[in-house]
Amino acid sequence: MSETPEITDSHCHLDFPDFDGELPDILTRARAAGVTRIVTICTRLRHEPRVRAIAEGNPGVFYAAGTHPMSAAEEPLVTVDQLVALARHPKFVAIGETGLDYHYTADTAAVQQQSLRIHIAAARDSGLPVIIHARAADDDMARILTEEFRNGPYPCVMHCFSSGSDLAKAALDLGFYLSMSGIAAFPKSDDLRAIFRAAPLDRILVETDAPYLAPPPHRGRRNEPAYAAHTARAGAALFGLEYPDFAAATQANFDRLFTKAARAKAAA
Repeated sequence: MSETPEITDSHCHLDFPDFDGELPDILTRARAAGVTRIVTICTRLRHEPRVRAIAEGNPGVFYAAGTHPMSAAEEPLVTVDQLVALARHPKFVAIGETGLDYHYTADTAAVQQQSLRIHIAAARDSGLPVIIHARAADDDMARILTEEFRNGPYPCVMHCFSSGSDLAKAALDLGFYLSMSGIAAFPKSDDLRAIFRAAPLDRILVETDAPYLAPPPHRGRRNEPAYAAHTARAGAALFGLEYPDFAAATQANFDRLFTKAARAKAAA
């Protein structure tokens, strides 16, 4: 029996109540599916201690923290120093998620943009990648990412990428990465698949965004890290690759972007 290729779920939310009381089983299923590393994301900084505890208590689980754009008007405005201080933790591997969401919260665009720039500055100062959430805000997102890059380069991933081709091009031109979620495997996502297909293979990551956006055959149910394997198989087909080759490529990409997690693996 051949060994299951290793992949990484680069974005999920293990502290959400959807997973209460089930974390050991969820992590066991993930490992069985080849998902040997997971980045769990804190979306409100007052919850950072509980997300940190999940990472500290589980091998192969890392974490990131920031203020989600849909919460930017409700949460205290974080400072660069606060984020950089959090980044000193050995299992803290990225800044965010941050970004712009004009689909649900267009009325708070100004504070979202302010928060986004703070998170980018923290990524620049810490050397860790910033995790970007973008929805219905392509023009402003491309503009801010580009303006900030001119102020000084920083690493970045466009998490759960489902925006248009212009924003994809802007991100890729800056050297950023696109992360593929279960949306890319949905039957009606032909336009999104075309964007991924046109992107360089060495800029692709995979994620679940669990508990949301389960890929087929689990669509409509709670997502979990094990299901990253379904998205990765869809990605392999998209790029015309055998699954082990696509998995290896995304692992190398993750290591290149999430350097702190890569160093932890090398030291293990």
